[in-house]
Amino acid sequence: MYKIARLSESPPYIYSAGEPIIEPPPAGFQAGAGKSVSVFLVRYAVLEFFAVAIVSYLTSLIYSEVAWSDWMAGQEAYLISAILLATGVLVVSLSSKHYAAFQTQPNHRVLWNALTTVALTFSFFLSGLFLLKVATDYSRATFLFQLFTVSAAVLGARVVAHARIRAAIANGRVEARRAIIIGAGEELAAVARQLGNAGVAIVQSLSFPTRSFAANGGKMDSAELRRMIETCRALKPDDVVIMTAAAHLPRSGRLAEFLSELPVSVHLVPVDTGVLLASARLGELGTLTTVELFRSPLSLANRVIKRFFDIVAAGVGILLLWPLLLLVAIAIKLDSRGPILFGQTRHGYNNETIRVLKFRTMTLMEDGHAFRQAKKNDPRVTRIGRFLRRSNIDELPQLLNVLAGDMSIVGPRPHPVAMNQSFEQHIVPLSRRHKMKPGITGWAQVNGHRGETDTIEKMQCRFECDIHYIDNWSFLLDLKIILMTLFSRAAYRNAF
Repeated sequence: MYKIARLSESPPYIYSAGEPIIEPPPAGFQAGAGKSVSVFLVRYAVLEFFAVAIVSYLTSLIYSEVAWSDWMAGQEAYLISAILLATGVLVVSLSSKHYAAFQTQPNHRVLWNALTTVALTFSFFLSGLFLLKVATDYSRATFLFQLFTVSAAVLGARVVAHARIRAAIANGRVEARRAIIIGAGEELAAVARQLGNAGVAIVQSLSFPTRSFAANGGKMDSAELRRMIETCRALKPDDVVIMTAAAHLPRSGRLAEFLSELPVSVHLVPVDTGVLLASARLGELGTLTTVELFRSPLSLANRVIKRFFDIVAAGVGILLLWPLLLLVAIAIKLDSRGPILFGQTRHGYNNETIRVLKFRTMTLMEDGHAFRQAKKNDPRVTRIGRFLRRSNIDELPQLLNVLAGDMSIVGPRPHPVAMNQSFEQHIVPLSRRHKMKPGITGWAQVNGHRGETDTIEKMQCRFECDIHYIDNWSFLLDLKIILMTLFSRAAYRNAF
């Protein structure tokens, strides 16, 4: 049984067998005791306005001095443009509610919002120059340098601001977004933990009125409802979260309707369909409003961006690495008999089979149902093969797969067909990994989930990392994975 325990003047927290399942706040924490987050966001917006204006203006000064040895050339126009650019960033951010999102969104979303804000602002600015017929008077080089420096300034400022607001919320200096949870059980602790990680303070937990519904023939007891509403009013939350089982959705809908008289956001969390609804959103199909449970992970624009990057990165990689590729080919040929490259049948996008290229690292070339994963101290691995596998160099020929369009630089690693068939009955739906093109590197690999998958648990960890990548894809995430592949120790763990 769960009971409510009050800790001094802090909000109530749920306990089970004497142990808290929702962690109490740090000593001295008072919910709502800090400054309003609005004060912080207003200060940041003002500082960002001046930062963008100053960086933009200084960029034009420096370029004028370097290019023409006259730092005053056209500075009146550049001063006006600096103010316009700063105003544009501010207006776009406010209209898109980017500043308010600092409180709840993860860091990568904040950074992506920053890039889209700068891109949109400069697009409007360039359109204005064209429409006013003054584009020829504005230095194109200055425009490009301003685009670069303003992007860097906004990205840097928002990284710092996001970190500071999360730290301020954690130690109580800034008032957290306040939420009341209606529900019970271990699921409540998991939801509370997720909200806490997002900077949301749980100020109260209330029991779902299941008995009241049962005793009144499915109707809500008005007295109990009024007590619940008055409790919510007194605590002044920003959000009310109703946790419900799928069987109780109709009752939860009626409860949410009653709670709609409160000036708060009301959320519904089906606790036994969390995986199903994790990526759900409202959508439209013709004239129908639907709950879109799953969708294609990449829009047309995102597919174009990702493909363009793949072609450029693979082409540049081959041009820069061809001496290394040649040396590896010679070393393989001298080390053991057999071909230099090895092509293996694997599952690619939409479960289509593709031939994935690798430098040969074994004395045998197993494919199809004869495939066996490499193990530690595997006798099939050649001397040069051990070095190639540990350094990931054996994967470099897959740059050709990327150019051919079968693979991407970043994505879920393609598994041999036999491996997928052995696990697809245990992990459903395993083929959801194939909603995107497979990659040379991926989120699972840089988190240490590579190498032998001799247990279902190991494959489950890899699968969950791949699904996280698919559901949270962004161009910035791809860049992060590439950097982690190059510099993170985890990317080289379990390479046999």
